[in-house]
Amino acid sequence: QLQLAESGGGSVQAGGSLRLSCRASGYTSSSACMGWFRRGLGAERVGVATIDSDGTTRYASSVKGRFTISSDNAKNTLYLQMNSLTREDTAMYYCVALSRISGCSLRSRVVTWGQGTQVTVSS
Repeated sequence: QLQLAESGGGSVQAGGSLRLSCRASGYTSSSACMGWFRRGLGAERVGVATIDSDGTTRYASSVKGRFTISSDNAKNTLYLQMNSLTREDTAMYYCVALSRISGCSLRSRVVTWGQGTQVTVSS
């Protein structure tokens, strides 16, 4: 069974940067569709970014140009580089594995969730 463990969250001032990491263990696949979701206070979980096995990436419009998703398959690790952070980026961030039945995108169904890592941006 696939397990996902995030790290790298914390507190940062607006305009700053953080890099989240997600280590996958258990059943891992090089053909996986992976991504990051987030949930702000009182909000629903929403997709932030996805990366397909061929390296194709997709981003929510709110983070495009500021966040970069990447993966290191040799290390079974997914990353999210977050730059120019704003208070609106404050949220719990979740590493996810997604179903590839309908392709790999922010609309794909999440099949595995990590436990989450908190990111707090202050002004």
